[in-house]
Amino acid sequence: MAAPVTGKIVFDQEGVFIHSSCGKLEDQDSLIPGTLCVIEKDVEVIVDWRPLEETLDSSNILCAVKDSSSVVQWNPTPKERTVGCAERQNSYETEWDMVNTVSFKKKQFANGGVQSPIYVQSKWSFLFSLTDLKSIKQNKEGMGWSYFVFCLKDDVILPALHFHQGGSELLLECLEKYVVLCESEQDSRILLVNCYNRSLSQSFENLHEEPTDSLLQKFKKDPYTATMVKFSKVTNFLADTIRGTDPSTRRRPPQEMADFLGDAIPDLKINQQEESGFEVITRIDVGTRPEVHRRDPVTTLEWDRNMDLEGRVRNVDHIKNIIFKGGLCHALRKEAWKFLLGYFPWDSTREERAQLQKRKTDEYFRMKLQWKSVSEEQENRNSRLRDYRSLIEKDVNRTDRTNKFYEGQDNPALILLHDILMTYCMYDFDLGYVQGMSDLLSPVLYVMENEVDAFWCFVSYMDQMHQNFEEQMQGMKTQLVQLSTLLRLLDSGFCSYLESQDSGYLYFCFRWLLIRFKREFSFHDILQVWEVMWTDLPCQNFHLLICCAILESEKKQIMERNYGFNEILKHINELSMKLDVNDVLCKAEAISLQMMKCKDLTSAVCEVLGLQNNCVPPTSDTTDGCIIKKHYQNSPSNNSTVPVLTANGTRSNSSLKSLPNNVHTPASPW
Repeated sequence: MAAPVTGKIVFDQEGVFIHSSCGKLEDQDSLIPGTLCVIEKDVEVIVDWRPLEETLDSSNILCAVKDSSSVVQWNPTPKERTVGCAERQNSYETEWDMVNTVSFKKKQFANGGVQSPIYVQSKWSFLFSLTDLKSIKQNKEGMGWSYFVFCLKDDVILPALHFHQGGSELLLECLEKYVVLCESEQDSRILLVNCYNRSLSQSFENLHEEPTDSLLQKFKKDPYTATMVKFSKVTNFLADTIRGTDPSTRRRPPQEMADFLGDAIPDLKINQQEESGFEVITRIDVGTRPEVHRRDPVTTLEWDRNMDLEGRVRNVDHIKNIIFKGGLCHALRKEAWKFLLGYFPWDSTREERAQLQKRKTDEYFRMKLQWKSVSEEQENRNSRLRDYRSLIEKDVNRTDRTNKFYEGQDNPALILLHDILMTYCMYDFDLGYVQGMSDLLSPVLYVMENEVDAFWCFVSYMDQMHQNFEEQMQGMKTQLVQLSTLLRLLDSGFCSYLESQDSGYLYFCFRWLLIRFKREFSFHDILQVWEVMWTDLPCQNFHLLICCAILESEKKQIMERNYGFNEILKHINELSMKLDVNDVLCKAEAISLQMMKCKDLTSAVCEVLGLQNNCVPPTSDTTDGCIIKKHYQNSPSNNSTVPVLTANGTRSNSSLKSLPNNVHTPASPW
């Protein structure tokens, strides 16, 4: 049984009932009493209702599990989404496998109804984040008590909550501290929800009470609101707050608004003349993209020509460059990968490498003996080792089994795969084994055809990928933020579209980053992709530019067909084994050259790519991925304009009356 949600309780009301439709109202069994709470938890506000004698089943909570490396969530379908009586509960529990992206673990109930990914339910318990609330429907007049029906943003309708002991008005007062509620024009019983950012709102909560100078000082001190990337949030919040729930009331004059914004953001030029104009806003010009071609793979002859008599690699930069441009012929990979992965030093001689292999062989088998010599009784008392073994056995049996190297029963390559992964648990017991690591080892073992060499090359590869598999997954978080930064520079319009479809966090790229495209390209092609990335050319984080190249190719279809969250995830998942490796690598290299030629990159982009000589100092006109350049032209108008950042850098005619209410700004994916 899971403990209640922790946090600061700002509303707590007992005697809130659900009237089960499975029985008559007079039947007390059809009245389910419960407690409704509103809880502040970190930056979220949670609405939580649970029966008095029940708590949430922890197996239904949205969570990441280290051992299985999966995330459990609910999957919506276009049809029946309303949750009704006890027989109409969750029908499909969706397990988001970090490697397989989406797999379905069926949990069938009578009606086939499906729950939303936004909330969880165990019997009649449910909770949801206030940011996911779309509307609240109130009861008709004449009923002896009030009830509310919460509708979430994907049109999931929760069971009606009946306030037999009062408290409904207090709930609304509480919710209005975090969201703006206004009556629907079509139905006065429906309150539409317009959420605003709490951290931002705290800078403006005393807009009507505080002197302007005091408010401006708060605004200037807040780096979140003092950047142009967040300007649309500022304008939206100001419009909502000043107008209140009724658009026709409490509206400030446009010139007063322009004065306020101009003082709040230094160097922001706002046209305040009688004859106002429009503003042309463009993003940074990254220049033309060069045409790139790939060469043939590096041959053994080319490799040997760059070895001196003692076996040292003479021109390392040249070797890395030709590998980056064409990859390696397969016959050369067994030797060259040891250098690329850092197992062999580039300046080592043949004799030094032979001595290194001898030492590493002894070290490997000492670690292997550690787990091999563990008795059954010992393992029964070591739950972590037992769990590691179980997970490894499960994953080895399904890793690349269609490849001839691993196919068939009792394949000796599978035994090696298992033994290397178990030995790695001894090498790094804190990390142990996490799903996805078998995918990184499989091509390495295939190329090395040697247990010891494969292990130490895998160790070197895991040194690069370690943070991806740690429990906090800091590597994944960082990469998703970095990818968002690059993508916004290249195509801010596409980023804004993704954000409008709740896909701005780029979670659909999760598998790409976790196991470096292992499931996206054919087995033969991934060998080339990896060796290209291991050269560390032409810049840092080249794999993120590969992501950008793939997304750029798919952008047209995603936007023209107006794909939503589920369609985007499904489309990206179905690209597996359909990508042209040469096309993707050419486009990614071209993007890198295009960026390296640009002299006005932001410091954030330069930091991601390691291009310190190309960056410009951060200013209030700099977004995470692009520099906004403002130009003004006069046009006849009776309204003073305020600048509005458009997603694709196009011209925007805007007065206070036309401030956008649906602009999505970049958000952190974690």
